[in-house]
Amino acid sequence: MLATQSNRLGFVVAGLLLGIFVAAIDNTIVATAMATIVSDLGGMEKFVWVTSAYLVTEMAAMPIFGKLSDMYGRKRFFMLGIGLFLLGSILCGTAHSIVELSIYRAIQGIGGGALVPIAFTIVFDVFPPEKRGKMGGLFGAVFGTSSLFGPLLGAYLTDHIHWRWIFYINLPLGLIALALVYLFYRESMEHSKQQIDWWGATTLVGSIVCLMFALELGGQEYAWDSTAIIGLFSISAALMAVFLYVETKAKEPIISYDMFRKRLFAASTVIGLLYGAGFITFAMYIPIYIQGVTGGTATQSGLFLLPMTLGSVVAAQLGGMSVGRTSYRNVMLFSAVIFIIGTLLLGTITPDTPSFLLTIYLIIAGLGVGFSFSVLGMSAIHHFDVRQRGSANSTMAFLRSLGMTVGLTVFGILQRNLLKDDLSSVFSGGGAPRAGTDQFGDVRQLLSPENRAQIPTDVMDKIVDALSSSISTMFLWAIIPAGLSLVAVFFMGNDRLIIPSRGQAGKAQQEASVSSQKR
Repeated sequence: MLATQSNRLGFVVAGLLLGIFVAAIDNTIVATAMATIVSDLGGMEKFVWVTSAYLVTEMAAMPIFGKLSDMYGRKRFFMLGIGLFLLGSILCGTAHSIVELSIYRAIQGIGGGALVPIAFTIVFDVFPPEKRGKMGGLFGAVFGTSSLFGPLLGAYLTDHIHWRWIFYINLPLGLIALALVYLFYRESMEHSKQQIDWWGATTLVGSIVCLMFALELGGQEYAWDSTAIIGLFSISAALMAVFLYVETKAKEPIISYDMFRKRLFAASTVIGLLYGAGFITFAMYIPIYIQGVTGGTATQSGLFLLPMTLGSVVAAQLGGMSVGRTSYRNVMLFSAVIFIIGTLLLGTITPDTPSFLLTIYLIIAGLGVGFSFSVLGMSAIHHFDVRQRGSANSTMAFLRSLGMTVGLTVFGILQRNLLKDDLSSVFSGGGAPRAGTDQFGDVRQLLSPENRAQIPTDVMDKIVDALSSSISTMFLWAIIPAGLSLVAVFFMGNDRLIIPSRGQAGKAQQEASVSSQKR
């Protein structure tokens, strides 16, 4: 029976890993294909909606699905998430306009908001403490790998097959995940019906939608001081204020304030937000450095992220195995120091930086970030029972995604302004291509491999130097969230993953085996 149960759990884990993979890879795999998609579908002025639609619905869905899974069970909402994600993927592959694609991406995002947090929570539900560290490391490694592997896969599919396959590739993987979870996951916990916090859900979604569009459209479609952007920020703040008030009155709030009274959870979520804000700059701007500064292709830019992927996978596994031997704080203290070092090293890159040296820098950065993929997921739900883990894990995922979104926007604005100032200064005497001083997107187009040969060498050298300087300076500014995360680590306390003795573990395993047969 134990062998049968072990095999069943193995299939469950495989299904959960595939679910995490397709959800986590989706954002980065689309980013590398956006130029091709826009040239095919048109709607350059609306392309930002393709990314925003997914992020908005994914972030809004995370805490809602987390709460619902606590109330009514993990399995049904994980399967619902896969179903919605696959439906959105099919529709995205058939889109004939940028508006259609944005709508279908919103459907994808709703499904994606259920997959990652619920999958991590199921691991804590079905595995005993002595195995949670190992499984947390495995899940964290897959999450990190999929997030960084996306640009390479997206570039390959776009260059060699068709951009629509970046969505169709989700179908076989998603269907396998759906079948494995449906057939082999036996949920044994009892659930009590509770009142759904509709006011909280509505105001949270509304606030996030307004915030995301303000960040995405500000400085590009509209000026930051325009009525539209100020209005979006104001509405977002007002709805967030209403949400925070409503949560104090709700019987079953979407995000419970009581969770933040636990120091380990509060510190873990803050660290996750700060790590997300700093880490996203590596994943998004290293490919731009490779293509724009060194003249590499989209595929080569994806390959350069593989060292960081390798570092994050190794660190995620080490982090998962370490939390049973020492405190979460000690592991994350080491992680934060490495994270800062990696960020600082990337802030020194120039057009003359050798490839092998950049590879070393990326490995160090990946090691620093990788610990967070497994450790923070476990520390966030350490003090919560099975009925609260979904909410705790989804809140962590929500804040990490928020940090990534805000970080990418803020550092993106910083990098664009640095680039524009450098180009204006360099070409102040005349001679700069007009597109080079207008928008960062135009510079990227000028520096694409097919256009580089058409730019005079002296002009190219100046543009490359300015682009390289803007990216490296932006990495130096990213030390701020990395440094703040180090400060937050000291507030985690001395908690560690508690592994029971062999006798206790055996008894717990027998009880779990009997309980898993009840349904």
